[in-house]
Amino acid sequence: MSDVAAITVAGLDKHYAGRKVVDDLTFTVECGEVFGLLGPNGAGKTTTVEILEGYRTRDAGAVRVLGLDPADEGGALRPRIGVMLQEGGLYPGLRPLEVLRLFAAYYDDPEDPQRLLTLVGLDEVRKTTVRRLSGGQAQRLSLACALIGRPELVFLDEPTAGMDPHARATTWQLVRDLQERGTTVLLTTHLMSEAEALCDRVAIIAAGHLAALGTPRELTSTPRAEAVNFTTGRDLDAADLARALGLSTDRVQSPRSCEYRVLASGTPQLIAALGAFLAAHEITLGMLQANERSLEDVFLAITAETQS
Repeated sequence: MSDVAAITVAGLDKHYAGRKVVDDLTFTVECGEVFGLLGPNGAGKTTTVEILEGYRTRDAGAVRVLGLDPADEGGALRPRIGVMLQEGGLYPGLRPLEVLRLFAAYYDDPEDPQRLLTLVGLDEVRKTTVRRLSGGQAQRLSLACALIGRPELVFLDEPTAGMDPHARATTWQLVRDLQERGTTVLLTTHLMSEAEALCDRVAIIAAGHLAALGTPRELTSTPRAEAVNFTTGRDLDAADLARALGLSTDRVQSPRSCEYRVLASGTPQLIAALGAFLAAHEITLGMLQANERSLEDVFLAITAETQS
């Protein structure tokens, strides 16, 4: 692994019409890492990625991609990276193999277009024009285009959007295979299960800020990521319970009519305090479960805190 990080971002700022959409953002992506950049719509992640790719200029901060400044050294950088767009960028009148042959012509040492077409599972539609491909098929072709130049670093924007479960599994394996051969992957996705399955580390961006950074395991194992879920025989006032426990408490949207969640680990002290509250209010306890929250739970909690 190289001593130089694949991506370095330090104090990145970007404004649109006087509104700051990326605010003092700092993170690094190590060579050979699968790194997830997560955030709700409008959080600034697309702008960040476009700056890294060299397609948008920054207002402040330092950025290095494969040791180069994408704003000033884009010509040297572009042959070394692959970019998969969520939609668009393909020629609608061409067939998949023709598209890959065209993209291959841009590189000195490209992948074999036919091999790549087979790898992404598009042999069966090789005679179909791009405009007639399904959304998932177009995504797979876009992925193949990003890989045709044997890139050192690949940017994947919502790589499995519109794919069926089989195609999604194939794409996940492709990402793992890329990492096996030393390729660095920066992934944006709204599927938290995808981030948990593929990413070595993730950064969660909210309102232009870096809100969390770590491995999926680290983020789901912190105290803020633990919860106690329980059901009751009738409604209770979650705000009253939160004040009594001194902990964040909310009602869970669930098929169960009265389900609540306390954001804390299930210590004996917490269970005793919860029992005392219910007894004082003559409320029957139903199900009680202490569990570690998923990355999606953590993501929702972090972004909700930022928006409040």
